[in-house]
Amino acid sequence: MNSTVKRSISGTFFLIIMTGSLILSPVVFSLLMMFAVLVMINEYITISAGESYETGKILAIISGVSLYAIFALTEAQKAGNSLFWFMVLPLSGVVISTLFERDKNGMLRGEGYAGSSFLILSVATIALPFSLMNTILFESDGAYNPYYVLSLFILLWCADVGAYVFGMAFGQKNGHKLYPEISPKKSWEGFFGGMFTTVIAGAVLNFTGLFSLPLIHVLAISLIVFLFGVLGDLAESLFKRNFGVKDSGNIMPGHGGLLDRFDGALLAFPAAIAYIKLFALI
Repeated sequence: MNSTVKRSISGTFFLIIMTGSLILSPVVFSLLMMFAVLVMINEYITISAGESYETGKILAIISGVSLYAIFALTEAQKAGNSLFWFMVLPLSGVVISTLFERDKNGMLRGEGYAGSSFLILSVATIALPFSLMNTILFESDGAYNPYYVLSLFILLWCADVGAYVFGMAFGQKNGHKLYPEISPKKSWEGFFGGMFTTVIAGAVLNFTGLFSLPLIHVLAISLIVFLFGVLGDLAESLFKRNFGVKDSGNIMPGHGGLLDRFDGALLAFPAAIAYIKLFALI
């Protein structure tokens, strides 16, 4: 089975699982996303800190999953922010754990403080962006509305597909490289193709009523999702290149790890949600 077919099959299953869980139930979607956060934090720390910091890794995972759960409960119940105090202990524990991190010879690791920065960053750069989705998943009365988040996912997926198709068609042989030092396969042809696809997808979502905001805002959000998605993709590519890693994991055949699959969302979703909240659209 060639890589394109493998990528297409696993991508289709991923799309069905994400869309199905999102529409089915807030509980099912929250459980799925907490699992995704767990996997991505593990991938991030394994790449950056290796097999060290096992205790810190566990505490970082607990912190990230807890953060998502707290956001989901807070938004669903409109319970204010009192639950966020539960984050103090695991986050503090992440830093404290590095004081006792020793190598195989029992010696205190001199890079312990640097290691703790990756543990904290894993929570800030992975758990927080996805936790913020909960702020647009629930109406002011706590009613569940999955369609805004679903629209953001569709925009991001269309951006990826558009960039891939246009890049393969026009950018591979005689194209113009977008950022060859970080991602040699990305081209300006793919960039503009992805942008075009995303804007068209936004217009279609608005026309069908799935993304029921004023059209001018939907188009602006489409551009934000695309541009910040590209930046998130490049940032993760630089992260992996820095540690000499090709894929963040192997959970998705043809795609790599979940961090590879969700990398664009890490910047695109917070930026889009910030725009939505800034203009009080929801």
